[in-house]
Amino acid sequence: MITRTRLAAGACALLAALVGGMAFPAGASAGEPTGEDAPKVDLVLDVSGSMRTRDIDGGTRMAAAKQAFNEVLDATPEEVQLGIRTLGANYPGDDRKTGCKDTAQLYPVGPLDRTEAKTAVATLSPTGWTPIGPALLKAADDLDGGAGSKRIVLISDGEDTCAPLDPCEVAREIAAKGIGLTIDTLGLVPNTKMRQQLSCIAEATGGTYTSVEHTEELTDKVNQLVDRAADPVVTPVATEGADACAKAPTLKSGLYTDREEFGQQRWYRVDVAPGQELRASVSVGADRAVNPSYGVLLRAVTVHGREIVRGEAAGNGRTDMLSTGLRYPKAESDDDDDAAAEAVCLQVTNSFSVASGVKTTPGLPLELTVDVVDGPGDSDDVAAFGLGRGWWLLGLLVLVGFVAGLLWGWLSRWRFAIWRTN
Repeated sequence: MITRTRLAAGACALLAALVGGMAFPAGASAGEPTGEDAPKVDLVLDVSGSMRTRDIDGGTRMAAAKQAFNEVLDATPEEVQLGIRTLGANYPGDDRKTGCKDTAQLYPVGPLDRTEAKTAVATLSPTGWTPIGPALLKAADDLDGGAGSKRIVLISDGEDTCAPLDPCEVAREIAAKGIGLTIDTLGLVPNTKMRQQLSCIAEATGGTYTSVEHTEELTDKVNQLVDRAADPVVTPVATEGADACAKAPTLKSGLYTDREEFGQQRWYRVDVAPGQELRASVSVGADRAVNPSYGVLLRAVTVHGREIVRGEAAGNGRTDMLSTGLRYPKAESDDDDDAAAEAVCLQVTNSFSVASGVKTTPGLPLELTVDVVDGPGDSDDVAAFGLGRGWWLLGLLVLVGFVAGLLWGWLSRWRFAIWRTN
């Protein structure tokens, strides 16, 4: 019995060690976030006159927002630098020009003093207009600087009243800067027009839109977004592709963002040495209404124009993001003359189109991932035995299971023989 127990324990320990080795990789990959810069969040609150409406849990929309803010301030992680900006909080008059400038920093983005921030929120009273566009521009300035996560959380109960400065266009301009800023929007008791506008603002920067009709929902969602800001992120590097391979910027491994006009080609260059493998992927987002049936093409081409490999994807209007990728392993060379790195040109082309009246500028947001790694050898090729690089671990597990089965059978027969003898 003791022998059987020890054998079983030993087999379990070996299996746990093998599984642990597969579950936990040895180290982080290059380009992963380091979290050195503190994450920043700017809460942008609509304090326009409509916030006096009493339709959230028997109280006013402003009361619900204040309660939610107090709970969020208590739960904000220590590492998050948080600020509060208002829109429509100070000017009660009818002059539209003045009302559309009514946005102010209630609490500066930085280390949080919870008592001071709560005191500032308590002084708010629904007052004026709804200048969402100007408030977003100012909020982007509030978060300027640093490479950490940047997030704006906009809470509003109505659409912007300061056109022609379209808040959706403002969000696209912010996204085009490539500063890694995300805008999330929350609509209090939303109507169709407000929902469309807040959704557009969020989608332009890769954020989320949520409709809220209860105080608890508002608290939970803002808390979730503030916590999300504390998660490490990789900030894309803004780049500008060329209209030809010869003029293209040379990129290293990393994440890049760009803008691409409708039907336009964008070119980038990557140096790939013998024995290395180029892995590239691209995503193009439809941040405005587009016609159905569209596609994205990513090609790897030599400097002389010969296509090496391509990746392509097509859509039919069911998604606003289209992605594709490719891989190009460059073989080792025994010839010293061929030991130099090869310049590979990446071409990105889209076939999105829009109906008449939809703005075509700025271009569609484009995100390009480039990774140049050591190519797989003959003995450990990714496709070896159809099991990937971990095939030998699986084989070892099968062998351990076979040996354990034999031992278990032998022990069982031995115990049965002893029982018959007794």
